[in-house]
Amino acid sequence: MGALDHLSNMFDCSSGNDKKHKQLQTVEIKVKIDCEGCERKVRRSVEGMKGVSSVSIEPKQHKLTVIGYVEPHKVVSRVTHRTGKKVELWPYVPYDVVAHPYAQGVYDKKAPAGYVRYDQDLSMNHLARANSTEVRYTTAFSDENTGACAIM
Repeated sequence: MGALDHLSNMFDCSSGNDKKHKQLQTVEIKVKIDCEGCERKVRRSVEGMKGVSSVSIEPKQHKLTVIGYVEPHKVVSRVTHRTGKKVELWPYVPYDVVAHPYAQGVYDKKAPAGYVRYDQDLSMNHLARANSTEVRYTTAFSDENTGACAIM
């Protein structure tokens, strides 16, 4: 906290509201958009919301992006209520971010091109690195190991 923040808090002449100010957020939502009518319906459902600065829709990716001083769960509930569509927060990340993008549970056929499903499941960590004993056993009989067992 800087000196200017401290002084502005000290001489604050507001009505005494100690509410936290909402942060500017980018909320990405997955919603099925089939036609221009669906696109218009989804756009109108969030444009009138308090705190929304901009709305962008990518129909081919079924993605709605809302930028503004809003809370993600409120945007999701508003779109669900107003459109009657199944809505969820954007579950995908670029595939170069994930260590094993084609592992079971991460790869999703319905994901847009270049994206995989984001999963923080700790059971996937066994794919990250093999321990030293596993490496020793797998390389012992490798074709690249010149000292490997020659008996077949």
